[in-house]
Amino acid sequence: MSRTSVDAPGAPAPVGPYSHAVAARGELVYLSGQTPIDPASGRLVEGDVSVQVRQVFANLERVLTASGVSFAEVVKVNVFLVDMSDFETMNTVYASVFEAPYPARTTVAVAGLPLGARVEIELVALRDAA
Repeated sequence: MSRTSVDAPGAPAPVGPYSHAVAARGELVYLSGQTPIDPASGRLVEGDVSVQVRQVFANLERVLTASGVSFAEVVKVNVFLVDMSDFETMNTVYASVFEAPYPARTTVAVAGLPLGARVEIELVALRDAA
């Protein structure tokens, strides 16, 4: 299998041994989960879950751009929430990022996330192989 690692300038540095994204066979791009880390400070943004979700999408956009794709090419989204009572707020921000036809999505509650984040989101995008 052919895979290429993507390092996104301006995105928060990975907090472990993983790539920002990996392109497989030149068509699918798998983005690692992003948390609401401010790339400038390396710390979680302060504010409610809507602020955190917006930062996550800003971070994901940097990785998508570095991978040569955009939100329009996203085919699958996995959302991890520490508290499912944040679902409606996350969904409102999510709806401002994606347009129909929407990507497939899974949202699950987790016991905890790195650095105390309330949300983490990972994506899979389809890149034109041409």
